[in-house]
Amino acid sequence: MAGMVRVLHPRQCLRLSTWLGVRFYSNSSAPTTKLFIDGQFVESKTKEWIDLHNPATNEVITRVPKSTPNEMEAAVSSAKEAFTDWSNTTILSRQQIMFKYQDLIKKHLKDLAASITKEQGKTLVDAEGDVMRGLQVVEHCCSITSLQLGETLPGIAKDMDTMTYRLPLGVTAGITPFNFPAMIPLWMFPMSLVCGNTMVMKPSERDPGACMMLMELANEAGFPKGTVNVIHGQHEAVNFICDHPAIRAISFVGSDTAGKYIYERGSINGKRVQANMGAKNHGVIMPDANKEHSLNQLVGAAFGAAGQRCMALSTAIFVGESKKWIPELVERAKKLKVNAGHEPNADLGPLISPQAKQRVCDLVQSGVSEGADLLLDGRGVKVPGYEKGNFVGPTVLHNVKPNMKCYTEEIFGPVLISMEVDTIDEAIDLINSNPYGNGTAIFTTNGATARKYTQQIDVGQVGVNVPIPVPLPMFSFTGSRGSFRGDTNFYGKQGVQFYTQVKTVTQMWREDDVTHTKAATAMPVMR
Repeated sequence: MAGMVRVLHPRQCLRLSTWLGVRFYSNSSAPTTKLFIDGQFVESKTKEWIDLHNPATNEVITRVPKSTPNEMEAAVSSAKEAFTDWSNTTILSRQQIMFKYQDLIKKHLKDLAASITKEQGKTLVDAEGDVMRGLQVVEHCCSITSLQLGETLPGIAKDMDTMTYRLPLGVTAGITPFNFPAMIPLWMFPMSLVCGNTMVMKPSERDPGACMMLMELANEAGFPKGTVNVIHGQHEAVNFICDHPAIRAISFVGSDTAGKYIYERGSINGKRVQANMGAKNHGVIMPDANKEHSLNQLVGAAFGAAGQRCMALSTAIFVGESKKWIPELVERAKKLKVNAGHEPNADLGPLISPQAKQRVCDLVQSGVSEGADLLLDGRGVKVPGYEKGNFVGPTVLHNVKPNMKCYTEEIFGPVLISMEVDTIDEAIDLINSNPYGNGTAIFTTNGATARKYTQQIDVGQVGVNVPIPVPLPMFSFTGSRGSFRGDTNFYGKQGVQFYTQVKTVTQMWREDDVTHTKAATAMPVMR
């Protein structure tokens, strides 16, 4: 762990557990992130590396390898070999390992959160929430003894019964984004493994540390070697996963461009693909809403995690007289503290990279140039001690029109788009005209209004007085329309369906063939 501590900024006094992480970082003066293949942390032999920067300082933390073709092949071969035994391991044994795994994650939640803050930039409390939401999926995986039940219909014909089994697919793959370094991997490999599959993970090259920690904990929990492997890289690694004939299914969360590409290329190669992609999530504020609750929830959902959430409530639609609340919304946004994620009382941290910061600033400027009112401008924010960080403060653009670039594109930063309409019907039409369907929320105290909204809105996840309606894992993450590609969503019952295939058995046992012989109690005479 000493190798990791040496590269920390002096002000960033985050120290992880001394035992956790020593295996997946090298001990060189310029640390490198390792691969995880066949249960071992392995130094890559690549000649191509990606520098990973602390978003608050832009200092290099580690170098992430672009895995070589041989290394990626080794990961798949390990997963393929492990599948034979793992798929035949009893479901009770897999459940017991998952019990151990969720306990270990819980014990090391703060260690994982510290790694996320260092590599991704979000605040510590938000990073802990990142881990916790992933942990909840792992906990739900412990219910696999009921989740993976098949179906039976006895007596479908004379002497005939039909039953279905849910069986694992084989080798699966997961490709994860930078914004949730723990939660999204935990959406994928625990569900895949508990169903009897094996998996090759490719975490984001921008912040793979949390995923590597999760591999350390997977070893300790008792997952057999090869059941989960980790490769690193960019386009070549993605193409490898899409093309490899041994990989049966791909789970992806990330951008529109990458998601569409992976869905199309993977599907052409005969793989199942589930892809969560971009979003433009709207919050509708009715005049009858609880003002204090609504404004607080709106500010938190728009600017939390510096807006780098696929479920960020990035667009506010004020209906009727609720537009009078906009100045109060701006004042609340002004009070949020921008700082490095590990600093006390930070409300939002930096964006992931200088390129991301520049893109957000450019989209804000495009809104101003196209006629939007800039009520709050966070582009010039300065954070003492972190002058080189990728910081953008809370920003509010008002009177945005649907044809403006800042509306048609996902900004993925701490920018709230504000619009006004006269009626709930106008709000519904506006949202349904947007191509995305990830999430939405309505703030109201009127049950009839809420019911009308939930019934007529064409969005996969709807909150009523809940700004970020991400379902708990006994349900599934059900983004729709332009926000999702595939037939089966993440985690919950749909997650089990995605990672299993159905086998149907129809059997006949004729009643005439029943043996009626009684037990013999007389002395046998051997004749």
